[in-house]
Amino acid sequence: MDFLRSVLADIDFDRLLGQFAYSPRSPMIFNTGFFLLLFLGFLGIYQLLRGYHRARLLYVTAFSLFFYYKSSGLYFLLLVFSTIVEYNFALWIADSSSQTKRKLLLTLSLLVNLGMLFYFKYTNFFLSGYQALTGQPVPVLHVLLPVGISFYTFQTLSYTLDVYRRQIKPLRNIWDFAFFVSFFPQLVAGPIVRASDFIPQIPKKPFLSREDMGRAVVLIAAGLFKKAIISDYISLNYVDRIFDMPTRYSGIENLLGVYGYAMQIYCDFSGYSDIAIGIALLLGYRLPPNFLSPYQSTSITEFWRRWHISLSSWLRDYLYIPLGGNRKGVFRQYFNLFLTMLLGGLWHGASLTFVLWGALHGAVLAVDKLFRKVFKPGDNWFVKLLGWAITFHFVCFCWIFFRAGSFDIASQVIHQITSNLRPDLLPQVVASFRPVFALVALGYLLHAIPDGFTFQLEGIMGRRSVVTQAVAVTVVIWLVIQVKSAEIQPFIYFQF
Repeated sequence: MDFLRSVLADIDFDRLLGQFAYSPRSPMIFNTGFFLLLFLGFLGIYQLLRGYHRARLLYVTAFSLFFYYKSSGLYFLLLVFSTIVEYNFALWIADSSSQTKRKLLLTLSLLVNLGMLFYFKYTNFFLSGYQALTGQPVPVLHVLLPVGISFYTFQTLSYTLDVYRRQIKPLRNIWDFAFFVSFFPQLVAGPIVRASDFIPQIPKKPFLSREDMGRAVVLIAAGLFKKAIISDYISLNYVDRIFDMPTRYSGIENLLGVYGYAMQIYCDFSGYSDIAIGIALLLGYRLPPNFLSPYQSTSITEFWRRWHISLSSWLRDYLYIPLGGNRKGVFRQYFNLFLTMLLGGLWHGASLTFVLWGALHGAVLAVDKLFRKVFKPGDNWFVKLLGWAITFHFVCFCWIFFRAGSFDIASQVIHQITSNLRPDLLPQVVASFRPVFALVALGYLLHAIPDGFTFQLEGIMGRRSVVTQAVAVTVVIWLVIQVKSAEIQPFIYFQF
């Protein structure tokens, strides 16, 4: 009893309880120690409820809302509002026999969703644009961007649109819909889950085979490693320095910074997706893949089939095809591609640099389609190698505008690379930042590994005992807590 009292006396309960309150300085994300430890406890209770499916759904929904509260504070009420509104709009649309009324309801749904997204994400962007065009002063509103609003808005939009198209039937239980919208693994940074893929899984009792467990372990371990070790380290120790003050560094340092950022954003975003898919799989739910070795692409068209797959397919199905797709002539097809990617760039952020990033990708997608139609290039190794080199360096060039945050910074990076390259400094730069470039090289090496090897690794882990798999997850979590950067870095796509 005295020992128990001494243990309890050593616990700082105020600090412990404070961990459960939202703090804008330390939002809860997958690579924080608090989440990793909390998730282990969450899994334990989840397993205890395995005989009570409805209780499990409610438990996961409650945890998801808490997760979003810890990530975005009182903006979790915005998620609740969006859930209630879209649940009712979908029911009203499905139950209406009047096509005019259905269109009106869909229009109102779009206005609510896009209006909410516009207010929080683009208000100041358009106000500043109006001021630049007219010279009239406008007020600057202090609007904070809720974490993940772009993702769950697109998710609920696609649900309502699918109901309107009669491709799916609406959920009649609001708690099932709340589970779908708030499911925490993919809530704040994707993948953007389609209702047609996820909703059929809700009424079924989740099943986790040993093979699924092995795959989940590999995905979570890979995701944590990519984010907490590779991405965060090269960001803090090199990439951020380059993009903060490009003119202080030579052209070769800026060029290496661009290559470093290409790996940083891949490891950051695909790392989140891997963790999300792995966690969902641990709970018995299957999410679609979001990345398929995108830097192996030999054309920009192939790149967008491999990068952020859930967004590119969403833009294709809900924007490009409704605009007319390739059904209204060649010119219209190319214009639709360009407009879709331009709007996709704007989706990423309220900045002209994102608009230019999207416009560049849209223009080159159209050029790629035209080139392949006119010249019909072959499929030999030289054509593939040349296509890969052009695609990779074009993508890296576009990342400059994506990362820079302003045209001034982007132009400085480009100027340093084109006018002050100094390749003779390469050995000195690499020697000065040896750990950074070792991790960058490791990232590209792992990215080049064929998917078949990953499947084999998942299979090997899947054949291990449940105890071995559980120990593996625990060890990975412990290693990440020990090795990761001291300063927690939010996932890049949290700002979108």
